[in-house]
Amino acid sequence: MESAFEMFSAVHITSMITLCFLILLLFYNRNRWTIQQQKVQFMERFFALTLFIMDGCYYIWLVQTGRWDWGNSLPLELCSISLIITIVLLWTGKKKLYSFVFFAGIGGAIQAVATPVLDLNFPHFRFFHFFYTHFGIILTALYFTWVRGYKPTFKGVIQTMITLNVLLPFLFFINFLVEGNYMFLQEKPRGGSLLDFLGPYPWYILSLELVAFIVFSCLWLLFKERNKQGEGVNVK
Repeated sequence: MESAFEMFSAVHITSMITLCFLILLLFYNRNRWTIQQQKVQFMERFFALTLFIMDGCYYIWLVQTGRWDWGNSLPLELCSISLIITIVLLWTGKKKLYSFVFFAGIGGAIQAVATPVLDLNFPHFRFFHFFYTHFGIILTALYFTWVRGYKPTFKGVIQTMITLNVLLPFLFFINFLVEGNYMFLQEKPRGGSLLDFLGPYPWYILSLELVAFIVFSCLWLLFKERNKQGEGVNVK
């Protein structure tokens, strides 16, 4: 019988510790990448392919198990959108995509890992899909920052905020059409999340705007101070 996921259980805490370990591992090895450009591109694209396959298998699983529903199965959550852009960033290396992955990707994925909207526990496929893809978003953003030398900017904070707000009317419309709750624009997640601290509906949406701006700005300040000119992968 499939066991239900429990927030802050031993499995959940172990998952968060694993993420912290991987971040530290990436950070302490950020200046040891001395490899050919073709090999860098191969590794980036290979990781992008694993994320794509893992997410594709998730949608196949939804259909096969009868869980697919227009109201909650489309890739329109913040982390789903971030994952798509993460895969494209890994595949192309385009700097225009970096800001969204860094700010919205890290901000959304960290919140998702801390308070997962997840009903199936380890060792179910859905458990691995959830944490692998969210870890992938965070680690990709940090990889392009620490290893590839991409720089988060305050302009990127503003661009990301504008992008999210441009998406909102479309998501409201789609939610209306399919009776969905993408990006939790209709109601808060029922299992509990950080949104519980932001007031009742619809005021928590406005509160979330301010929180997002503060989180993005803190990320910019933190990594702006730590980044040094000339850092990045040493490519032969």
